[in-house]
Amino acid sequence: MLTERQLLILQVIIDDFIETAQPVGSRSIAKKNNVRYSSATIRNEMADLEDMGYLEKTHSSSGRIPSERGYRYYVDHLVSPRETAGNIHIIRNIMQDGLFEFEQIVQSSAEILSRITNYTSIILGPEVFETKLKQLQIVSLSENTAVAILVTNTGHVEHRSFSVPEAIRASDLEKMVNILNDRLRGVPIFKLHEMLNTEIINLMTKYVTDFDTTYDYLKAVFFSENPVKLYFGGKSNLLMQPEFNDIDKVRSFYSMIEKEDEIANLLKGAADGIKVSIGHENEVDAIKECSLITATYEMNEEQMGTIALLGPTRMEYKKVIALLDTLSTEMSDVLYMWYKNNE
Repeated sequence: MLTERQLLILQVIIDDFIETAQPVGSRSIAKKNNVRYSSATIRNEMADLEDMGYLEKTHSSSGRIPSERGYRYYVDHLVSPRETAGNIHIIRNIMQDGLFEFEQIVQSSAEILSRITNYTSIILGPEVFETKLKQLQIVSLSENTAVAILVTNTGHVEHRSFSVPEAIRASDLEKMVNILNDRLRGVPIFKLHEMLNTEIINLMTKYVTDFDTTYDYLKAVFFSENPVKLYFGGKSNLLMQPEFNDIDKVRSFYSMIEKEDEIANLLKGAADGIKVSIGHENEVDAIKECSLITATYEMNEEQMGTIALLGPTRMEYKKVIALLDTLSTEMSDVLYMWYKNNE
């Protein structure tokens, strides 16, 4: 158990290092208004904190920097999720700005988070098991091209342009889309392939002239991708931090960011509430020198996804935890209302 004096010195060191990214010495601590101890006393306490594993000494300076264990103690004992964070009103304003689609709400939240914090924000969209089909649509652009549109009950919209082969009749496409909307509306996304390959087939063969060609093509157009999605804000923000001057770290980070499936799996495992993973607590090698802070958001009392901020271990934990805590609540409230209005 740390003494009151050790707690104060640890907090001052971590707060200073978060702000400056420079090792903190006893003289600078002694000059703080809230510190009443001599430089010699502070040095002794810093040495004890280092022996206990809360501080580390760099080769280039006599000052100390926090260790991962020091950050963990700081987060667990000296940071409250309910602390007031600057710019918190910006998130509330975004939520009240008339955004009516799930994607708009989530993407705006990711962007505003990255802008406020200067870290990389990642938001995991709805789980596939909770996502249901709302509507399918094909819009003709020209004689040989069209746009396929898939909308889920969460407001997620997938759209892609495609060329219409001459062998496929426009009337057959229209009949199939009508049948799919009639039979699949409200069906969970993960059950679509099962239904497409069983009961829907028998119905379509009765009304579609060239069933095999049109059916296979339509499946490829509409159902080739999973609507579960990641939303990013400030992908390059992490690279602005002094800790990421190493080109190998940059390469490793960007390689990880491109593997969205791995990131999605990482965020799916997030516990309810706020979770802070510091340095080597992270399972992914590319972020073992980072901190990952996550919070879950809900819709209609069901967990829907995860909000995450990725930054250096020298992260502004007080600010970030307060922001994520507020955003989680705000998103849950707004999405609950959105869900009720779109049932």
